[in-house]
Amino acid sequence: MDLETCFINSPVGVIEISGSEDGIRSILFIDHNEQTILIPACLQTCVDQLTEYFAGKRRQFDLKLDPRGTDFQLLVWSKLQSIPIGKTISYLELAIMTGNAANTRAVGNANGKNKINIVVPCHRVIGSNGKLTGYGGGLWRKEILLKHEMANTLQGLFASI
Repeated sequence: MDLETCFINSPVGVIEISGSEDGIRSILFIDHNEQTILIPACLQTCVDQLTEYFAGKRRQFDLKLDPRGTDFQLLVWSKLQSIPIGKTISYLELAIMTGNAANTRAVGNANGKNKINIVVPCHRVIGSNGKLTGYGGGLWRKEILLKHEMANTLQGLFASI
């Protein structure tokens, strides 16, 4: 099936979304301006959910995804989706989630190959020392996303009191 593409502006710059009726294939940060006049129907729900996320109104995504990778990469990416918003884990914790604590390097490599940013939250993985480490979109984006999620988590807690 042919991939459709659109671009949206966000607090972390322009985001390129690609996918088809089979699901979202990629959500990537780009460092140049692009504009979309008409959003393809197969991408509209993703655009809507990302807009809600950045507005602090969405804490979980409900999208059909169409990731492409090795079996191990797909396993790692599925485990990433279990990390709740406002939380972070280490590469070691992620490796343990995949069944082998010795896989930290392989997990880091798979994490770095994730092409469905934000929705498959690779930004929620940090170093064992609590420091922000590598992020394909740039550490500044990782920091903004984590602060945004933490602020919205706290806001949600206060709203429930």
